[in-house]
Amino acid sequence: MASKAAYRRLNKEYVVMQKEPPPFIWAVPDEKNILTWDYIIRGPPDSPYAGGEYHGQLVFPSEYPFKPPGIKMLTPSGRFQPDKKICFSMSDFHPGTWNPAWSVATILTGLLSFMLSDEMTTGSLNSSDDVKRAYAARSHEWNLTQSRFRDVFPEYATRTARDLPNMAQKERGNTPTASPSSQPSPTAPMATTSNKSTTTLAQTPKLDALAGTPKPLPSAPGSIVARTSGTPAGGDTNKLEEARNATTGWAASWSQLLWEKWRWGAVIALAVLVSRFSPTT
Repeated sequence: MASKAAYRRLNKEYVVMQKEPPPFIWAVPDEKNILTWDYIIRGPPDSPYAGGEYHGQLVFPSEYPFKPPGIKMLTPSGRFQPDKKICFSMSDFHPGTWNPAWSVATILTGLLSFMLSDEMTTGSLNSSDDVKRAYAARSHEWNLTQSRFRDVFPEYATRTARDLPNMAQKERGNTPTASPSSQPSPTAPMATTSNKSTTTLAQTPKLDALAGTPKPLPSAPGSIVARTSGTPAGGDTNKLEEARNATTGWAASWSQLLWEKWRWGAVIALAVLVSRFSPTT
């Protein structure tokens, strides 16, 4: 039977596990005995255990947190002997190195780290990476055959292995995958709302593969197309040129007419002055 200190501590740790589970780890206490916990460890990517699902147990003494728990892994992994106590610094093999500040999350994170190493100890096995990968591939099927696993983790006793609440997406720079129920239907239209104006795909200019400049979008019949350069497009160029030529010719004609009038006026004025100052006979 758990002491009051052990009961309070393990109850608190269960709350923490629910809120902030460690990467690749999940654990729950037995409904009838809080001193017995079942855990699941998922094999991290880039390891021989990738895709593996490993079920095990922690058995705490009534003096917890002042004494360490016994630890064993039930699922064959190629790293530990199934259903045998594992000797490492956080287990009951080493009460002298135990730290009461360590928790369920700390113990299982340490177990995962020890699992990824090659250190040999009581309860461990020496096998190749290929053997470990083979065990990982069969681990979920093996767990489904175990009544203990099905009873304790009914939500994970599915046909295919499910991700744990924390599969370390943040550590790998990825976002968690949404559950199937929250994903939009493949046939449903995808709509995005924004306070800013939305540009549809049909309104976006396509880049010219050779020139690297945007091509103008084709305008619908009768529509008005804005031109930023100020130069008309298409047949309007000829009309503009004709208007310019006409304006230039008209101005030239007026200039020539004014010049002729000024010149003849000057000649007449000069003749009048000469006639007035000429001596009379």
